[in-house]
Amino acid sequence: QLQASGGGLVQAGDSLRLSCAASGGPFSNYNVGWFRQAPGKERVFVAAVPRGGGTPYCADSVKGRCTISRDDAKNTVYLQMNSLSPEDTAVYYCAAVVRYSGTFNLGRSYDIWGQGTQVTVSS
Repeated sequence: QLQASGGGLVQAGDSLRLSCAASGGPFSNYNVGWFRQAPGKERVFVAAVPRGGGTPYCADSVKGRCTISRDDAKNTVYLQMNSLSPEDTAVYYCAAVVRYSGTFNLGRSYDIWGQGTQVTVSS
């Protein structure tokens, strides 16, 4: 199971660190991604961090403001978002999979999902 947390109401320009905590097994075995879904819009990819020390990746839409990292000893993946704008308002979901069946930026490539955490950025 995955538990996303750290969302909230912030002002434009603020930063947030979201956490994705895993239970039920060694998180180190999993590739982990973050997605977000704004009201009335489709879910979109934000960032991913592979297992085994691979290179993390942030989507172009958040590159330069995004850092994804993992602490396998704590079974947790973090998404740091800086310089937030109202366009970042969304429910943020973390997802995990042992082995990708598709590319890492597609939601269907993940088979375990957390419940989401709301991020609201006021102008």
